Amino acid sequence: MKKYAHNEITLMQFICILSGAQMSVGLLALPQLLAQRAGTDGWIGLFIVWMINVAANLIVVQVMKKYPDGTILDLLAHYCGPWAGRTGAVILALYFFLYGYVGITRTILYIKQWLLQQTSAFKIMCLLLIPTYTIALNGFRIIGRYAELVFFISMWIPFAYLLTLKDAQWLYLLPVLKEGWLPVFNAAEATLLSFSGTGITLILYPFLLHKRQAAVGVAISNTMSMLVFLLITLICFVYFNPNEIKEYNEPVVSVLKNIEFKFIERIEVVFISFYIFMFSLSWIPTFYTFAFCTSWLLNMEDHRNSLRVLCFLLAFGTFLIMPTFNQNGIMEGWLAKFAIGVEYTAPVSLLMYIWFRKKKIKLSSEK
Repeated sequence: MKKYAHNEITLMQFICILSGAQMSVGLLALPQLLAQRAGTDGWIGLFIVWMINVAANLIVVQVMKKYPDGTILDLLAHYCGPWAGRTGAVILALYFFLYGYVGITRTILYIKQWLLQQTSAFKIMCLLLIPTYTIALNGFRIIGRYAELVFFISMWIPFAYLLTLKDAQWLYLLPVLKEGWLPVFNAAEATLLSFSGTGITLILYPFLLHKRQAAVGVAISNTMSMLVFLLITLICFVYFNPNEIKEYNEPVVSVLKNIEFKFIERIEVVFISFYIFMFSLSWIPTFYTFAFCTSWLLNMEDHRNSLRVLCFLLAFGTFLIMPTFNQNGIMEGWLAKFAIGVEYTAPVSLLMYIWFRKKKIKLSSEK
């Protein structure tokens, strides 16, 4: 019997969780970040990071195929010993906690800036943690259903941005590669964080109902994220002039002020409200994954206690101190470095280790 059969998810849920983790809070500031690094050529960097990320995720899938009925923690314990599994559990728990914490605190900052200026961060954190705990309480199957719901109710958002194209200045994009490839590569490096989050595949893989579809799932999820990033970035690039876009902290929100409806005065407020659903996919799956890793480390089958402790610590920590935008940006820098190690370097190293180990065993048996 499969170890995680009681919590299996479909391919659609798998894709929605992965793409949701990517298309979260990093989206709002992405066009400004690309413009600062490479001007209006920054959109080219999205293709570079997309190819790198798809390749990295396919390597993750190849690694997980070596132990299909277990997570990366089970795989490490099987091939490298219990100590490696525990070390991996600590590293992944810290990574997913930091990923989720950066996402939820950035969301609170956006809510205070655009929606609830007079509400304390502690109250907003408590309001967000209630549905977070309720959804994550029952594991990846319920998280997958929630991710599907968010996907379908958010499908209209990218297309709504097409309404801003009536004022587009396509000449802003020309000439292409004005300063060569170096700025584009710098922009690609800065974009790695926006494409991160799919490292959750290391834990999510054994929960996938048909594991042979994992490679297709990671390719589709990354492609969906890239297309949304590309669409939103290009719209911002042709709406703002090349110097103006560098001055907006959230150009993805600011561009919405150009959309007018007779029955809505501030359309950006409506969009931010819907964005919260998308943002939640940056912390609900990762907080549950944190609880999963800590429970695995402590040899506990029930993840709910770890989740309760985490929610309490988040609420209490926010009551004591709430990061500012600058402090959150510093944490994003740490997270980007952490993501390179967890989502890119570690899978490649582990795949090579398993290959050499099997090669060595094969040579020893032949002797």
